[in-house]
Amino acid sequence: MIITPPSSKQAFSLVELSIVLVILGLLVGGVLSGQSLIRAAELRSVSADYQRYSAAVMTFRDKYFAIPGDMTNATRFWGDDNAVCADAAIPNGTPGTCSGNGDGNVMWGSAANQTAEIYQFWKQLALSGLIEGSYSGLSGSGGVWHAVGGQNAPSGKISTSVWSSATLGVNGNADLYALDYGSIVFLGGQQSTGNAAPIFRPEEAWNIDTKMDDGRPAYGKVVARYWNNLCAAADDGTHANNDLNASYRFTDNSLQCAIYFRNAF
Repeated sequence: MIITPPSSKQAFSLVELSIVLVILGLLVGGVLSGQSLIRAAELRSVSADYQRYSAAVMTFRDKYFAIPGDMTNATRFWGDDNAVCADAAIPNGTPGTCSGNGDGNVMWGSAANQTAEIYQFWKQLALSGLIEGSYSGLSGSGGVWHAVGGQNAPSGKISTSVWSSATLGVNGNADLYALDYGSIVFLGGQQSTGNAAPIFRPEEAWNIDTKMDDGRPAYGKVVARYWNNLCAAADDGTHANNDLNASYRFTDNSLQCAIYFRNAF
């Protein structure tokens, strides 16, 4: 009698294959669920971070009677940053700062790697102990709008995002047109020359806007950058730069929005 040894290459049974498929499904579902939870936490951080920075600015104004960055006597408190705004009458500070002009606005500078009120804004909040971090007070190497997270402005919780501040007033740029922004704090994606690349899907921006304001991209305290083209569109379909009656593009699932908080200081 010939005895045939068992094959070492036996096929999986249907039961075994079903178990494997179930396990794979659970793993994929867990990964996707985890990603959703992480994204939800990132989105929640936006309002929390803004509230923290808003409170810091209010406390700063109560204590120093000035807006950070615009403060005319800032060097009297934290010394002179003699590398970029040397003043023989003011002792040098470590790291020191530069005073603003006190006009009630927080303005950008004249060139890359130069002092600017919009960056001294964050530096002075940190020097006063009202926010964490240490900031240069200078524009980035890419130009006057080059905010670099952790270098001259705080990073956001969303990857590549950076917080910024400025006084814009009525701005005539194509993606900002016909809206008086006033003094703003905003969150956008870091770029080589700027700081407002889209980092939110339209539905995500709407969710933040609705929870904090009115859910309308061109009205209220929370305003979407690109409200008239990428992130939202005029309700009549014209995409007119002066048509503020816009709605978020819920059907677009790509990153198309950044967020401005108006009249923030």
